[in-house]
Amino acid sequence: MSATEKVKGPASYFPSIETKYGQPVEHWFKLLRQQKDLKHMEMVNWLKSEHGMGHGHANALVAYLRDQEKR
Repeated sequence: MSATEKVKGPASYFPSIETKYGQPVEHWFKLLRQQKDLKHMEMVNWLKSEHGMGHGHANALVAYLRDQEKR
């Protein structure tokens, strides 16, 4: 991807996630991998309840991770 292409999809949330929660997205992916037995929305709700993350940010992280694991 060139520097001029706009990031789309869940990854477009990553800069604001890192800014708002003070951790790189890989930190969140590591935590989510430890919750691998949960369903998608259970993971989203876990991020929201345990880490105070907003729904959009939590969903973006889970969606991206799940998509990467399919590849």
